[in-house]
Amino acid sequence: MIDVTGQINAIERRVGSRTLPAGQARVMTISQTYDAPLADVWDACTNAERIPRWFLPVSGELKLGGRYQLEGNAGGTVERCDPPHSFAATWEYGGEMSWIEVRLTEVGAGRTRFELEHVAHVDDQRWVEFGPGAVGMGWDLGLLGLASHLGAAGAGVDPASAAAWTGSEEGRRFMLESSERWEQASVAAGTPADEAHAAATRCTAAYTGTPTP
Repeated sequence: MIDVTGQINAIERRVGSRTLPAGQARVMTISQTYDAPLADVWDACTNAERIPRWFLPVSGELKLGGRYQLEGNAGGTVERCDPPHSFAATWEYGGEMSWIEVRLTEVGAGRTRFELEHVAHVDDQRWVEFGPGAVGMGWDLGLLGLASHLGAAGAGVDPASAAAWTGSEEGRRFMLESSERWEQASVAAGTPADEAHAAATRCTAAYTGTPTP
């Protein structure tokens, strides 16, 4: 059993914007503090043998300047690496490029704060349609996987079991609560409440495979 509400509440979410050379970009930031030492969290996030245990199988070179590919998902180039505190990479998927940065901070004996920032150029029409949850809900699942991995003596996530869980009542509740929190973060960033709610409703439907009301 997963403590859905406990995990949802453990995550902090922020929505913002940033001006890049190519224009205005959206910034989604997600963070959680884990009861694990800094070195262990760094290894879980950068070791090709451990990443599939909580996220996705990965191939390529996980080093500065190396190319990586997540199975069935994004690939990219590692652009910056400062072990064991941070790394940054391009996030290339579906012919589009965005950027991620992971920052790790020791916040006490044996505790580490994980923070991920995802920066993307999103056109206004798509943003209005789905809002930050289009990216954020997927990262919520990632942080859940990392929490399960770090809290279970390195146990892995079985892909078949994970897929079955996301389709279960518990998994659907997780996605609904995640969507609601990203809706709140969007409103806090200045999105009109009705617009944020409509986008969150569509995003929930997309993730859970249910028709939009």
